Amino acid sequence: MARTRAQAQNFPLAPAVPMPWISRIRALRELDTGPEKFRDAGGPVTLVHLGPPRWTPTIAIVTSPQGAHDVLGGSDGTFDKEMSVHVQARIWAGDNLFNLTYEPWMPRRRVLQPLFTKQHVALYADRMAEVAEAAATEWLETDRIDLDWATRRLTLRVLGRSLFGVDLSDRSEALGPHLTRVVQFIARRGLQPLQAPAWMPTPARHRYRTSMAVVADALEDAMAAARTGSENSAELIRRFFELTDPATGAAFTGQAIRQELFAFLFAGHDTTATTLTYGLWQLGRHQKMQDRVAEEAAAVGEMPLQAADVAKLPYTVQVIHEALRMCPPAATVARMAMRDVGVDGYRVPAGTNVVVGVYALHHDRALWDNPERFDPDRFDRNRLQLRSRWQYLPFGGGPRTCIGDHFAMLEATLALAGILRRVRVESVIDDFPVKTPFTLVAEGPVPARIHTRTAA
Repeated sequence: MARTRAQAQNFPLAPAVPMPWISRIRALRELDTGPEKFRDAGGPVTLVHLGPPRWTPTIAIVTSPQGAHDVLGGSDGTFDKEMSVHVQARIWAGDNLFNLTYEPWMPRRRVLQPLFTKQHVALYADRMAEVAEAAATEWLETDRIDLDWATRRLTLRVLGRSLFGVDLSDRSEALGPHLTRVVQFIARRGLQPLQAPAWMPTPARHRYRTSMAVVADALEDAMAAARTGSENSAELIRRFFELTDPATGAAFTGQAIRQELFAFLFAGHDTTATTLTYGLWQLGRHQKMQDRVAEEAAAVGEMPLQAADVAKLPYTVQVIHEALRMCPPAATVARMAMRDVGVDGYRVPAGTNVVVGVYALHHDRALWDNPERFDPDRFDRNRLQLRSRWQYLPFGGGPRTCIGDHFAMLEATLALAGILRRVRVESVIDDFPVKTPFTLVAEGPVPARIHTRTAA
């Protein structure tokens, strides 16, 4: 990999994708399958031009494991979060770990990382298991549920009990849609070539501000509860109260804390819910696979599941990994090239917006055997050595891998096992339509029938 301008000159310029202009526009709007179309037309690293460089940015689409490594694997800021979507996120949602540029991000990540090590998130396992058990009980009160709605309520409750110290599930019907509206507004701003001035009043901005006020109120309530010193588990919030901003040396302001909590709330709610929804939907269509998960969980015993039990749930973990492969919440990962740089044998010029197609990697027939088949056994330990580390990136890769990856995997594993040892899920629909307003989510309700699981 060439990280310096001089080294990059040894590589040929990445080719421009040979697609009609309207086809390029349409593919760019498809954050999941769009990069596949660019790969098929132009190769693993290809440049997408939308107009004169003075007015529209050049975008490099990267869809190879080596290219993903070159973009995401470095730790020198060669690729940074300076794309329009990151800039808009800082303008409208404030600075946080998701959108900070490399220099201020590095020390902030360092001070928050201890809360999210595998050893530390294990302390949240009892709360995760309790929420899963409660969810299973609630689901049995009716014979039919929307898996998407139900898992979003579940993940909000886990976040509230584990990190925020409040029960957010009671707010789920209001909070979830408002949170989604805020993120979609920012994403649309980031993806538009031209944006109206931030001060200009529009209906979309009115809706954004209304929704952001709802989200901010929920976060303020959690912060107020944490300040009282009452016995709650608002560990993430308390951590911010104790720390100083590494960049300034000053204590984090209430606004700065709220901005960080917003990122954790969205990421922890939206992504894990989608993974659980997709996994349950697939198992609802593959009853033998579902029975393997249920039998594995039942073999642990009747006591609430703990972090140590994950070692006894290997097939359940494989199901989660396969759900993340087929339906990765982060369908793409975006950066900007801060200097001329080599990516998988091609030169990408400074100032290019770079998009790594995670969904494209996860569905590439050259990398996966029958990639459209749901097959958890492809993640069996004995088969892991057969693939590249960089062809499977559900949490991104390199230094900026999602800080909550261990939290998300533990939550999803305990939730799936805890639910399916109590209930049987029967999927009602044969297709799982998705949309990508920002992350990959279900396009509509995912109905399923719920039955009491009887002992074998």
